[in-house]
Amino acid sequence: MRDNKRLIAIRKLPCVRCGWDAPSEAAHSNFSEHGKGRGIKAADQYTIPLCRLCHAWFDGYVHLTREQSKDWFKRMLDKTNRMLS
Repeated sequence: MRDNKRLIAIRKLPCVRCGWDAPSEAAHSNFSEHGKGRGIKAADQYTIPLCRLCHAWFDGYVHLTREQSKDWFKRMLDKTNRMLS
């Protein structure tokens, strides 16, 4: 579940939402299907690079429904994995 090498690589990427240059935060999925639970972060393979402001936006569910957030996260995770390849 934990992959320190991935987290280090994620933090070197620009934010996938706004493009702000690194360092980014490794934003974990907020969804149980990725291992998220009460007090438990999702598996590190489900992380994307977000700047501090975009990370707060993502975690706040202010502008997206839960389903929209899941769809957005999946697209950003795919983009992140391409960036890491």
